[in-house]
Amino acid sequence: MADWGPVLIGVVLFILLQPGLLFSFPGNGKTLEFGRMKTNGKAIAVHTLFFFVLYAILILVVHVHIYTG
Repeated sequence: MADWGPVLIGVVLFILLQPGLLFSFPGNGKTLEFGRMKTNGKAIAVHTLFFFVLYAILILVVHVHIYTG
């Protein structure tokens, strides 16, 4: 049996938390921008921290596991 939970959670969070796709915090002109498809270094760093915190919470605290096979 393979545990696909961490892989699936990582892929979904990576897609949703790309800076500029859904939102960008901090944005180029404002604090929060939605769907501009533009990013900067600060937004990349903040979104990386968001990803790490949410991934750690879901995997280590909530124990999300998806078994196949």
